[in-house]
Amino acid sequence: MMTPLMNRNILLLIAFICGMTESLAQKYATPLSPEESMKKLQVAEGFSVELFASEPHVFDPVALEFDAQGNAYVLEMPDYPYEVELGKGHGRIRLLTDTDGDGKIDKSIIFAENITEGTSMLFWKGGVIVTAAPHILYLKDTNGDGKSDTSEILFSGFFQNNSEAQITSLKLGVDNWIYANNHGQNGKVSFTQLSGMPPLDVKGADFRFRLDRNVFELETGSGQFGQTMDDWGHRFFTENSIHIQQSIIPWRYTHRHAYLPISKFSTSITDHEEHTFQDTQPPYWRAERSARRNKSFKEANLNRIEYAEDRFSGSTGSTIYHGDAMPKEFYGNIFTGDVSGNLVHRDILSPSETSPVMVAKRAESEKTTEFISSTDPWFRPITFSVGPDGYLYMLDYYRQHIETPVSIPDDLKADMDFMAGSDMGRIYRVKPANTLYKSVKVNLNAESSIQLLTYLSYENGWYRTHAHRLLLERQDKSVVKEAKLLFNKSKDPRTRLHLLYVLDGLNALDIAVIKKGLQDSSPDVRENALMLAERYSELLPTMLKMLNDSSPRVKLQATLSLGQFKSQKIIAAFSKLIQSQGQNEWLRLAVLSSELGSSPDLLESMVDNHVFSPNPETWKLRFLQDLSYTIAARNNKSQMVSYLNLFSLATMSDSNLQTAALKGLKLGLTKNGASKEIAGHLKTGLASEVNASFQTLRQIYSAL
Repeated sequence: MMTPLMNRNILLLIAFICGMTESLAQKYATPLSPEESMKKLQVAEGFSVELFASEPHVFDPVALEFDAQGNAYVLEMPDYPYEVELGKGHGRIRLLTDTDGDGKIDKSIIFAENITEGTSMLFWKGGVIVTAAPHILYLKDTNGDGKSDTSEILFSGFFQNNSEAQITSLKLGVDNWIYANNHGQNGKVSFTQLSGMPPLDVKGADFRFRLDRNVFELETGSGQFGQTMDDWGHRFFTENSIHIQQSIIPWRYTHRHAYLPISKFSTSITDHEEHTFQDTQPPYWRAERSARRNKSFKEANLNRIEYAEDRFSGSTGSTIYHGDAMPKEFYGNIFTGDVSGNLVHRDILSPSETSPVMVAKRAESEKTTEFISSTDPWFRPITFSVGPDGYLYMLDYYRQHIETPVSIPDDLKADMDFMAGSDMGRIYRVKPANTLYKSVKVNLNAESSIQLLTYLSYENGWYRTHAHRLLLERQDKSVVKEAKLLFNKSKDPRTRLHLLYVLDGLNALDIAVIKKGLQDSSPDVRENALMLAERYSELLPTMLKMLNDSSPRVKLQATLSLGQFKSQKIIAAFSKLIQSQGQNEWLRLAVLSSELGSSPDLLESMVDNHVFSPNPETWKLRFLQDLSYTIAARNNKSQMVSYLNLFSLATMSDSNLQTAALKGLKLGLTKNGASKEIAGHLKTGLASEVNASFQTLRQIYSAL
């Protein structure tokens, strides 16, 4: 029997719980149904959003891919943000089905489960490649029951301690390589198909591989969750607070030698900084944490501010739209989610007339708004996909909190449930407003290899990508003749580029096809043909002429590709290039990345061509400093002697030149640990000190 005291205690407990609930409700909003959440979306004029899938058919979606038969597969990551013991993850891949054809998923089948921290997937040879740190896996259904019954580790050794910075964002490039973001994390990666090989150290890089040739290597970038490529193979990726970066020079060029003066070969390309227009207030924990941090910055007299809102801080899932269901002006636009700001941002990519770096601009209609924003703080647009129907699909992770707990003070996370929403998830279809959904039926697997060639001309890039992949997988050389004929007659440069790499993937590329590619009317085809031309020394004269191409990207690639050769003609060509177009830092870096372009012979050619006289511009002094750095860091005796002798010439006696050169020499010798003592003798102040330093260097290297 309940006593009055017991009743009183129960009432107090109920009151306490109600008070706690009310307090939490004031801090953090409660979830909404898919229909209610959709009403909170603000969508750009002319577009609408409709529900494609939601719980119970999908939970915690992080990737959506449509296979060659148009089937939708979704990868789920329910364990975030907590680490899970390897092999005991709760991740799944589901096959989503629309049984009644109304455009909405009403059935799902689990294709694979118990995946630990799966973040992205890609179809390959009837199976699925999955990034699941520390592995890249290959899952396949071999008996036709709709469920994976084999699981193979392809690569192992990737960083796995933070799910926000793991191997992710698989993409098949037009060049037949599969690319993945690694965020520059530590890792010693092994490929199970090549036993006995030493592991690859992936620190500081992203990653790429080819399963058709069993090769893998490092790639430029520090991408997090979000990687995309345009029709021409240019890579773009996101980091938390940098929503769009472009990889400018691939790793294979920047690491031909280890002595370049810089180590970052990608750059932000936005022209509107990292501002956003979010409709939600920052969550309590973020506002409080930022206030505390800003207070500490001020107390420490640091010129630094942390923004709690209206800045990218959770940018993710960048995807280039290459479908055909949206208006044509949206083709090639990049869509990026910001899960912290509950919004989707759109960038229009524009080539520069003077630089190989593209520019990302806001649309005129979105100068003060975002393409999609929400007042529902649980809305977490994590990534996107384009289907065979040409529509843009948006994945909503739908969580109350989207942050790793390790970055939040203990007192703030005490009342935060980081798993709230792990039983939810939504996928939306973005389409032109006031239009009915149009479904498509497709089965590229059933098409002959010859028929697949015709899909390389489809406007919707989904067809081109899958047809290209299937041709690469099949290795059916019966299509070679027809592929070459189509390459010669196609009016679409995208088709011609696909055919170049299809022929390359079939080991059927010849010098005649590449030469025609070098003369293509499209600069993007010419750029790619240059990469393929690196295997033919007979094409060197043509490649040299392309240093004068009208396209900045072609000029850059010509410079990089020529650096693969050893011809002395290249030195004179590089000298003229620096003299006429060296204002561009990327061209200068491309020259320095090669052995010939970072040698005393180049400096001698520049002296003979009077590049530095009279009164050299600032950028020329910078190039001289960087060249000096590279030569000094290499610390080859014969090169150093040749280089130092050039500064005894009257044409190199200008104090500005000598100071720039000596600064580079000192930095380079310091970089080379064995030469720090020599660098300590050098002074870059007064002209007399500079002259004395050069004399000291000549004496040291003459005596070696």
